[in-house]
Amino acid sequence: MSAAENSSGSGGGTVEYIQHHLTNLCAGQCDPETHADAGFWALHVDTVFFSVVLAAVLITVSWRLGKNLTAGVPGGFQNFVESIIDFVATQVKDTFPGKNPLIAPLALTVFLWVWLMNFMDLIPVDLLPVIASWFGLHYLKAVPTTDLSTTMAMSLTVFALIIYYNIKIKGVLGYLKIFLFHPFGKFFVPVNIVMTLIEELAKPLSLGLRLFGNLFAGELVFLLIALIGGTLAVGAGALFWFPLQVILDLGWLIFHLLIITLQAFIFMVLTIVYLAMAHVEEH
Repeated sequence: MSAAENSSGSGGGTVEYIQHHLTNLCAGQCDPETHADAGFWALHVDTVFFSVVLAAVLITVSWRLGKNLTAGVPGGFQNFVESIIDFVATQVKDTFPGKNPLIAPLALTVFLWVWLMNFMDLIPVDLLPVIASWFGLHYLKAVPTTDLSTTMAMSLTVFALIIYYNIKIKGVLGYLKIFLFHPFGKFFVPVNIVMTLIEELAKPLSLGLRLFGNLFAGELVFLLIALIGGTLAVGAGALFWFPLQVILDLGWLIFHLLIITLQAFIFMVLTIVYLAMAHVEEH
């Protein structure tokens, strides 16, 4: 029996089922009843766990592949990885001016790590929470990018690099001049400060909120599809609703595979673009 069926059968209802699946495993300042954040020192344990595990997987696979590289005819997996590296390198070459040895590895890491975190959305929504319940964990969100803390943490890290390279390339005074004289010139300094500040703050917001919104919406659709089998497939009705659930689930999974790849690509490209802007001496 799925968690959707359990929720419906116990009178929990669809709202409680969705809220349960969208609640993180919280530690620290957490509400004892709803398990929601109740203060700044609330730690989403599941987000941290899956983010670190996926990063470890990425590091391990990269290390083993690097250790076993073949100069002759490479295997299928090496060919696949090399095609991804070439793809990312092309994006950097076409977008980024000059040379910076950090940009290409950063772009590759961002693309692969975000994609892996997004990929967790394709695992059946009830599978990992049910397994976690066997160990006494009653809340679990397995998709780190459906947690705003994850997407904003990554975007703020990129934003810190943007500020760092703006100051490094342009100097402190050069960076301040952007706020004073862009975009309307020296006669509109107050307006320039406001406009440029909004423009700069929009960079981390656009990075973090776009990724979070798309993945959160995708997770919600999977939960709604799961409810078709849990709340409607009762008795003879299961002969109709269960096949419909399977068809919808498969269709959304295929479409969502495109979504998770596209969102990882957009996050990577915007990272490159914003850092490229920071390396231009004259805005």
